[in-house]
Amino acid sequence: MTASLSWYLASSLLGWLTFPLVFRLLPALTDRGYTLARTIGLLLWGWLFWLLASLGILRNDLGGVLFAFLLLLSLSFWSIVNRQSEIVNFFRANLRLVITTELLFILSFAFLALVRAANPEAVGTEKPMELAFINAILRSPTLPPHDPWMSGYSISYYHFGYILTAMLARLTGTSGNLAFNLMSALVFALTAVGSYGILYNLLAAYTGTQVDRYTSTHVDTQHREAYPWDATRNIAKHPHGTQHESAANYQLPITNYHLLALLAPLFLLILSNFEGLLEIFHGLGWFWTTNSLTANSQQPIANFWTWLNIKDLNLAPSGEGWLPDRYLWWWRASRVISDFDLVGNHQEIIDEFPAFSFVLGDLHPHILSLPFNMLGIGVALNLFLGGWRGIINIFELKLRTTPRDFLFAALVLGGLAFLNTWDILPIAALIVGAYILVSVREDGWSWARIEDAFLLGIPLAITAFILYLPFYVGFSSQAGGLLPNLINPTRGAHLWVMWGTLLIPLFAYLIYLTRDRETRPRYGTALAWTLGGILFLWAFSTLMGLAAQRVDPAFAAQYLASQNQPDAASFFQAAFARRLSYIGGLLTMASVIWLSLAHLLGSTQVDTYTGTQETTTEDVTPNSYLLTPNSTSSSFILHPSSFVLLLIILASLLILAPDFVYLRDGFGYRINTVFKFYYQAWQLWAIVAAFASAVLLRGLRGVGNVAWRLVLGLVLFAGLIYPVLAFLNKTNNFKPSNGFTLDASAHLNYYNPEDATAIQYLQSAPLGVVAEAIGGSYSNYARISTYSGQPAVLGWPWHEYQWRGNWSAHGTREADIKTLYEVVNWDVTKSIIDRYQIRYIVVGNLERATYDVSESKFQQHLVVLFKAGNTVVYGVP
Repeated sequence: MTASLSWYLASSLLGWLTFPLVFRLLPALTDRGYTLARTIGLLLWGWLFWLLASLGILRNDLGGVLFAFLLLLSLSFWSIVNRQSEIVNFFRANLRLVITTELLFILSFAFLALVRAANPEAVGTEKPMELAFINAILRSPTLPPHDPWMSGYSISYYHFGYILTAMLARLTGTSGNLAFNLMSALVFALTAVGSYGILYNLLAAYTGTQVDRYTSTHVDTQHREAYPWDATRNIAKHPHGTQHESAANYQLPITNYHLLALLAPLFLLILSNFEGLLEIFHGLGWFWTTNSLTANSQQPIANFWTWLNIKDLNLAPSGEGWLPDRYLWWWRASRVISDFDLVGNHQEIIDEFPAFSFVLGDLHPHILSLPFNMLGIGVALNLFLGGWRGIINIFELKLRTTPRDFLFAALVLGGLAFLNTWDILPIAALIVGAYILVSVREDGWSWARIEDAFLLGIPLAITAFILYLPFYVGFSSQAGGLLPNLINPTRGAHLWVMWGTLLIPLFAYLIYLTRDRETRPRYGTALAWTLGGILFLWAFSTLMGLAAQRVDPAFAAQYLASQNQPDAASFFQAAFARRLSYIGGLLTMASVIWLSLAHLLGSTQVDTYTGTQETTTEDVTPNSYLLTPNSTSSSFILHPSSFVLLLIILASLLILAPDFVYLRDGFGYRINTVFKFYYQAWQLWAIVAAFASAVLLRGLRGVGNVAWRLVLGLVLFAGLIYPVLAFLNKTNNFKPSNGFTLDASAHLNYYNPEDATAIQYLQSAPLGVVAEAIGGSYSNYARISTYSGQPAVLGWPWHEYQWRGNWSAHGTREADIKTLYEVVNWDVTKSIIDRYQIRYIVVGNLERATYDVSESKFQQHLVVLFKAGNTVVYGVP
């Protein structure tokens, strides 16, 4: 309880003290970045500390953490000069927002902390790795931190999130084992308020109640010029004072979007795919029949479940009840997409989503980056809404931004690369896409807008790289370019199981936009671009396959034989037939991209100088101001819906891309690419689904409104089945057998008390290399280094390969440790100790089970530092 309170207060204080700086960084957002203040504070504080510590200016200790905090505090105090009244006015005008944000944060933090306290152990999946990083950073006197599973090396993985975790642990005086679970709760809460803020700002802009950047009050006609787009849905304002009121059907009441914005964290963090609903159907025995023609006439069969072909669900139900009762049944929701090679061999695909992540309890980089992705979206939205109001001249070219805004965007993007490298691509694309739309608004469309994209994107990427340069100095990766995916597009049925809870609101919104009779969505142009893009991806993938055949004929022949294909022509024919048989997924994604692009490109002619336009005032509808050309000045008016459509298109490309290509890595197929791209797409589409639901709830009237409420209710019901049942299952109905605790190592006291006490000794012992048993991933191996933070000679070998992209650093470590434990000759043992500078040698039950331990040499030549039962820690004199 005390640790939870200290983390809540520390993170809140960080956000509150940083807000004056945030107030200046995000001027076009209605909330002025208040909902993102904690995340921004954590990012800036973390970057200042990490950079200064990496340069040797600060030490990795409490003093260094506090010094970086004081630097951030100084920046924030500087930014408040001459703005005190504005900030006071902001809080007066936005008290409801502030209260809602604070309540959402504390409730979200408390909920996830309770979930983690009911199952806190860092056991299974990637948890040991994540905890090892946190404890290693806490034990490292300098940065970069030592690799806990490869002595003599620093961590070669994106680990900024673990540095932030360790900083908060130092500040609050909590151990790494507590920080592991508290950071999970904090990430959940930060993401909740961040997504809430994104939707709040979108709805505020959509309704024309965006906060004025100068007065911190609602925009009125006097200050309309501060924003170069007409934000209103209900007022079309023209320079000569003529205004047109839209139909009331399309107005969102100001009093409601504070609550409607809560849909964002619901869709993003709580809602699941349809797998939970399918579990109930499966348990009820729906769509199963008995086959009277078989020897066992009671054997159930089902064409539906075998056609759907989701693992576990294609097996007959146990008949014991409608609640899922398989061991780890909730795991299946992250594996609903199935790939098969041409001979029918199954290839597992990961399609994780945030609700699953928080049920599982991992603290992997893709989870740690969630609130910072919300920050990236916030930066793009601020840009889109007119927050970048300066000019930077680059030779003869001009960049529409200020040095402050540019550096902040680069800092956010660079931080994402350090947090979870995969995330930089979609957020960078979103920022550049928003910048292009702003350029179109200012200067109209021409191919020069592509030049604008490069003019922003290239300097932004270079600056982001430079700001985090020390990270890249020692970083290596298993990534090795692109490979073609020729035979495994996602099936339409699996796509809808995975994305249905988000696709239904999304499609409903796109259909809703077609109500605009006067705007002209460019269906033909959009269709041409959509089909052209898909054909390009298919051709690119095919050409890559043909090129691979020519580059390595021997490998190609071996692969063709494994697929029972006599030659390349037969293989490509079979691959094309597979793609046609799975056409449902492609048609779904093509439809989303086509409709979104058509509306984004749609236009209505407006004469802003005469105050006239082609539409009548009664016909102003949601699409009327999406991307509207000014007939006199060739500029455009953007509606916030344009930003939403940009989110839809970007996420759609993330989902579609792995159907054609994947990133080459140690897995050898698209498992990891689908995982990373789908996870990013969920974050974008969740915001869209929440926005669409809110707009339709307030935009539809009569039968349409009733119908949408019914549909939305069914979607929410279907999507909430999984998280409710999964959280109850994972926490044993919130009745943990060993009581509530946030200590990720507490289980050791019950299941391995001898090792637990040895680990406690090593946690406070001087830093040194540990020798312990080496074994496979996702096991109890590397337990000493994981929980103590001391560097082991080698931990999980496969994971080290994944992080480094090769086996060269491993050398003979695994064999040497085996020799260390088993050899009788002391001279050989001593040479291994000297080679790796080993300080501690652990001999416990795991070492004795793994090796034929010759312990007498340790007893004769080393010092017993600690002994508990069968676990002994020997020290090298």
